[in-house]
Amino acid sequence: MSSREVGLVVPVKGLDAAKSRLRGAADGGVGDPARHAELALALALDTLDAVLAAERVAAVVVVTSDETVGRELAGTGVRIVRDEPAAGLNAALVHGAALLPRDLPHGALQADLPALRPEELDAAISAAHDRAFCADARGDGTTLLLAPAGAPLDPRFGPGSAVAHTESGAVPLTGELPGLRRDVDTEADLRDACALGVGPRTAGLFVCR
Repeated sequence: MSSREVGLVVPVKGLDAAKSRLRGAADGGVGDPARHAELALALALDTLDAVLAAERVAAVVVVTSDETVGRELAGTGVRIVRDEPAAGLNAALVHGAALLPRDLPHGALQADLPALRPEELDAAISAAHDRAFCADARGDGTTLLLAPAGAPLDPRFGPGSAVAHTESGAVPLTGELPGLRRDVDTEADLRDACALGVGPRTAGLFVCR
């Protein structure tokens, strides 16, 4: 990115429906809905802690219709907007991106990156030229998408998004970036994230012991 400042959209799904494949990871397989929601919230908040600590992130819009998420983020400086399109992840990202300052490069970041380090996010932003994306640890998904100021974000998240973003003209970012690439969909993913070192909320749910 040519600017030292970037605006990011972070979507957070309703906690009762988020991360269904992680159900039971926070309570030894019991699958208590409240405990699962606590874990989903922890993943998002640890991710956002890293985002807010990154030097190159100037503005953050969180798209969520979950009231608990909104309450937890009150006073942090992020802008909370409801998922008014309610038409899936990509529509939510376009909705949020439209609310970022138009003179900033902008991007979308997944909310399930509990091992993300601020310096990794800064490095990815620094390395991005034109429209770029960071593939996940498996290589087929996307954790971060960036676009220059004035250019459409054109998010294509979903199954096979790394290929979809490449075909749309986005350039894959190189480098290890382990925390940025380690999204969490399964308990095995969560163990891998724990090995990298997760944020305090996720670590406090006993999933890393």
